[in-house]
Amino acid sequence: MRPTAPLLACGTAAGVLVPVLLLLDGATRPGYSLWHHGASQLGTGERGWLQTADFVIGGLLLFAFAAGMRRALPAGRAAVWAPFLVAAAALAMVVAGVVPTDPALGYPPGLSEVVTTAGRIHGLAGLVLFAALAATPLVLARGPHAGGRGWALYSRWSGALVIAFAVAAGVAFRLDLQGVVRPAPAGLLEHAALLVGFTWIVTAAAHLRRRYTRAEA
Repeated sequence: MRPTAPLLACGTAAGVLVPVLLLLDGATRPGYSLWHHGASQLGTGERGWLQTADFVIGGLLLFAFAAGMRRALPAGRAAVWAPFLVAAAALAMVVAGVVPTDPALGYPPGLSEVVTTAGRIHGLAGLVLFAALAATPLVLARGPHAGGRGWALYSRWSGALVIAFAVAAGVAFRLDLQGVVRPAPAGLLEHAALLVGFTWIVTAAAHLRRRYTRAEA
């Protein structure tokens, strides 16, 4: 079997693993609120290792998916930029998993909320992740690989929603820190951005795999 189809399947695995494990862990973590706390806060506290494993494994799966995209997409700009963006998201996930964020918004309970170099690195990785999750569907919404008007529309909306939810999450986080809105739905908005982005990855992996299988037949 040629490796392209299994590599594309890694996108499906990553797209399911990352958001589902984050939601399940957040829903069952003592003191953690899916409404209030960001996804990165799951990398701190007693079960922080679980989010670390989730992000590192998810990142490695995305690297494989990026290689599959490069093989499956027809020659052109999208065949260069889309895999590059997915690889950037993969690297950002691995970094965000290995380098935990700082305690914030009262989680983990009892730890002082200070800004550290590790926290800044994690924040930069998160910024790259959301930017890549938003840009990739926008890149693949155009061209001969797009697969019709429905696919293009879905991809554009996915990219736009990732941007909207991620920006809204950042605003809510700041408002919460300043005591303007408390508790603000920063966590809900950030999880929504991740869910939209990774749902698109699952759909894109299936979409590209079908097209690749037909082309090979």
